Amino acid sequence: MRVVVAEDLILLRDGLIRLLAAHGFEVVAAVDSGPELLRALLDHRPDVAVVDVRLPPTHTDEGLRAALAARAEAPGLPVLVLSQYVERLYARELLADGRGGIGYLLKDRVSDIGEFIDAVRRVAAGGTALDPTVVAKLLDNRGRVLPLDRLTAREREVLSHMAQGRSNAAIGATLFITEKAVAKHTNNIFAKLGLRASQDDNRRVLAVLAFLDT
Repeated sequence: MRVVVAEDLILLRDGLIRLLAAHGFEVVAAVDSGPELLRALLDHRPDVAVVDVRLPPTHTDEGLRAALAARAEAPGLPVLVLSQYVERLYARELLADGRGGIGYLLKDRVSDIGEFIDAVRRVAAGGTALDPTVVAKLLDNRGRVLPLDRLTAREREVLSHMAQGRSNAAIGATLFITEKAVAKHTNNIFAKLGLRASQDDNRRVLAVLAFLDT
């Protein structure tokens, strides 16, 4: 599986390269700036990109901008964004095009090797991998009246796990309920949010998140 890595901190970049290589990934490019990232993504069209939000030259959102520009040229290009902090605007922009193959993790998650590698594989396969802390921020109403308020506590739990890219079976195991019960909660969630259920789990998650953060 071919990977492009974008990180300006050399120690972290080298660590990511070694970690990915140790788990069977081929790092075809490792860059440290936004312009280099965009070129690498368009030249290599990797199976997945692991991208820091803040890259030179501005150290603001160069990594995200490059990833979004590449996805505009190559729709659905899988991108896993790493960030030091939860930044709602960046998460919303990443989700806005409604296509799969996206992830947003806090850098602290990289220390959990199994979780990080699973996220990379999930995004490469066209799924989602959203940090639980990011999900919590996206689900935060901040005083607004939203259809989310119609959900029960259990439905909010299920929605949170859905947003992290988990299957119905995995959600059921985590919440100690049956897969059938998860499916029922899922249907209720979509009904209450006015969203048509789909067989495409990834698109369902993206639609819910985009709707909640409008």
